[in-house]
Amino acid sequence: MKLSRAYVICDPDRCLGCQICELACSVTKGKSSDTLFSRIHVVNFEPIGSMALACVLCEKAPCVAVCPTDALFRGETGIIHVDEDKCNGCALCMEVCKFGAITPHPTKRAVAICDFCDGDPECVKLCPFEDALTFGTLEDAAPKFKRKKVVQLLQNLIEES
Repeated sequence: MKLSRAYVICDPDRCLGCQICELACSVTKGKSSDTLFSRIHVVNFEPIGSMALACVLCEKAPCVAVCPTDALFRGETGIIHVDEDKCNGCALCMEVCKFGAITPHPTKRAVAICDFCDGDPECVKLCPFEDALTFGTLEDAAPKFKRKKVVQLLQNLIEES
């Protein structure tokens, strides 16, 4: 099954690892310049390059399946949400996320996951590099990618999860 949900997609050929996306998220979601509040994270694959990662809305969502308190749930739009009142901070969801898209909340006993700023992600708007970050479906973003193998790898990982 092909995903048709929109999410934040990073093209590793265009991402320079500047971490402006992390700062934008921290300010928007955590009201802080401390990037521990960010729900998107830049991973450096030296010497190959960098890539910003956020939730990719896995088909089977192992994070939701493994949560012992039902704190993680998929909303009507497909976005994974965290009920902070139910989350006990056990981090099982973090362990099963292949993308490292779930992080501990820095001030609460809960986890944090990207909610795409209700469809208008600040990280995408503030990224200074053209098309490094896109908000849309993988199918929409794929034509912009230089390396088609990256698109296929992402598609396979998302569908497996």
